[in-house]
Amino acid sequence: MDLQLKGKTAIVTGGSAGIGLAITKALAAEGVTVTVPGRSKEKLDQALAGISNVKPIVADVATAEGAEALIQQVPDTDILVNNLGIYEAKPFAEITDADWLKIFEVNVLSGVRLSRHYFPHMLERKQGRVIFISSESGVMTPSEMIHYGVTKSSQLAIARGLAELTKGTAVTVNTILPGPTRSEAIIEFLESMSSVKNPTPEQAEREFFEKHRQSSLLQRLIEGEEIANLVAYIASPLSAATNGAALRAEGGLLRSIV
Repeated sequence: MDLQLKGKTAIVTGGSAGIGLAITKALAAEGVTVTVPGRSKEKLDQALAGISNVKPIVADVATAEGAEALIQQVPDTDILVNNLGIYEAKPFAEITDADWLKIFEVNVLSGVRLSRHYFPHMLERKQGRVIFISSESGVMTPSEMIHYGVTKSSQLAIARGLAELTKGTAVTVNTILPGPTRSEAIIEFLESMSSVKNPTPEQAEREFFEKHRQSSLLQRLIEGEEIANLVAYIASPLSAATNGAALRAEGGLLRSIV
């Protein structure tokens, strides 16, 4: 299927690893010129090596200064994918004010700052795509990382509010809700959650779904490409009728029908 994306431009935050890297590859394969901001030039160069149509920029968009640095170098884009995010397992009583502020700035304000700049330009042109990569945790808050769940719920609210401003345009704002998705970071996370000392990645993954995500129908980690394929479609002109939506790609973990 031709997604009609050739010649478009995109920004993918957190695009040098995990879901973000898979999204970067998927969009680039469709002929999109993808800007990927990151804190380390070395990491960007290593992660993006061999991918055509990619423009790495050293800028930490988790900060106001980094967001401004990106905007100065790339003042406009057709597609904005707010994917940057962090997470950690921590008992609620031990989550400090500093923890709350850090995770909110990275997961929420990074997308707010970039959307505040790029979204109005899209409305002026009456075309564009803003996509927030949230999580099933935004709907079903995990007890082991409540602060993370709150940031993912916030993304849902922001995206829906922005979508309300798109009436009469060809701009859309949507949210993707992945479930637990394979990456180096999540393997470390699953190992930290395991009751077994020094578990293998396979043991940690199996125990996580058996004990902590029992409602998952997939009962395995999702692959980044499985999320990226949905993002590429939502970024394309073919998805014009999908706006203000929270699209689930969480392996059936959420039991609600809508």
